[in-house]
Amino acid sequence: MMEESITITGNGNICLEGYLNRQETGKALVLAHPHPLYGGNMDVPLICRMAACFQSAGIATLRFNFRGTCGSSGEFDNGRGEQDDVRNALAFLSDQGYDQLFLAGYSFGSWVNAHVVSAGVDLCDHIMVSPPAALLSFDQVEQLPNTGLIITGENDDLAPVYLIEDLLCKWKITPQMSVISNADHFYVGALDELGDILLDYLQS
Repeated sequence: MMEESITITGNGNICLEGYLNRQETGKALVLAHPHPLYGGNMDVPLICRMAACFQSAGIATLRFNFRGTCGSSGEFDNGRGEQDDVRNALAFLSDQGYDQLFLAGYSFGSWVNAHVVSAGVDLCDHIMVSPPAALLSFDQVEQLPNTGLIITGENDDLAPVYLIEDLLCKWKITPQMSVISNADHFYVGALDELGDILLDYLQS
């Protein structure tokens, strides 16, 4: 579906590049990409596949590059400034007239999002793909309300099922947990199954 190039302005003269797909439903999603120091950006195939699934479900999508990534200004900030990037992306959608907001992230993006959600934000739903509990600490994430779906791979060494289950017990939440057989952290050969899980969830 059609996407238009947009710029999100934030604190400290930070300008983030992104792509917005518009829908008429009032529903819109912010998508957060994986770790920029390991090649993550808004154009990785999994982020694009997730965007397509939400668009098919009638939900507008905003995928963007974190500060210091590709054409976005600023520098990588170890997840601190990136939380502001997510908040500014959500505010951008609100300014565009969307009043039902969704938040989803993959790997590092899901870790950044978790801190934003824990601190408090008005969302319809929060979705995580491969939250990297074996790589990054979630100790400062005290709660995770409105989290409806978590997806990980059976062979995902960075987001192993047992560590995610420990976090769910800590947060006292019971989202749908989908584990894709034989998939690793990069979902090579598993994007179709991931897309099917996401579409089924959004349409249920």
